[in-house]
Amino acid sequence: MVAKRIIPCLDVKNDEVVKGFKFNELRFAGDPVELAKKYDESGADELVFLDITASLENRDTILQVVEKTAQNVLIPFTVGGGIRSLKDMRTILNAGADKVSINSAAVKNPDLINKGSNLFGSQCIVVAIDTKKTEKGYRVFINGGNKNTEIDLFDWVKEVKERGAGEILLTSIDHDGSKDGFDDEITRKVFEETNLPIIASGGAGAIEDFYNVLSNGKASGALAASIFHYEEVNIKEVKEYLDVKGIEVRL
Repeated sequence: MVAKRIIPCLDVKNDEVVKGFKFNELRFAGDPVELAKKYDESGADELVFLDITASLENRDTILQVVEKTAQNVLIPFTVGGGIRSLKDMRTILNAGADKVSINSAAVKNPDLINKGSNLFGSQCIVVAIDTKKTEKGYRVFINGGNKNTEIDLFDWVKEVKERGAGEILLTSIDHDGSKDGFDDEITRKVFEETNLPIIASGGAGAIEDFYNVLSNGKASGALAASIFHYEEVNIKEVKEYLDVKGIEVRL
């Protein structure tokens, strides 16, 4: 059995880690390099670093922060935000990242998924999907959750799989920052539709939420930010709880 992953997320804006509520109301959460080092030392399985306004502001990822962060951690490290081309992917991977995460660019140019997968290997390509429930069902949002593409979530996840993505980072905008738990149902449905590893994101507020999404939601990993940044719970506590509950984790 493959061990489930606990993954802190570093949402970065202007060289600072921030956290918001449903992608808004951002507040300062710490220095990205210092937080990355802390999580590496405290037992995180991976890190995700997202430059959350790069796509909206149509600029490149903050490369110097990426390089410095990557130099200070040993665990696998995914970087997203502002990645729009194969050249961008190569630059981020050369800066020390293990994977790249593409979201808005993948929707605007789906060929980027299969070309990136063919060139760098599917294990390096994470497609991040921000979704929200609308009157028409779950839709895909881009540009930091600000634009509804009107693309059906399940149509998109099927295409993402066919194009060779190695993993999906699924964020529920409805649950983001709410601390009411992950969207276990939609996470499970996306897994059943694709059979790809799914990293669930949005809504972690208690240790039980991790168990629910990793078991009922069939996620391969659970990503969280504020619950870790503000030390409401630590990674060791989460893993020990999961182990007791029968979830395979790396202790």
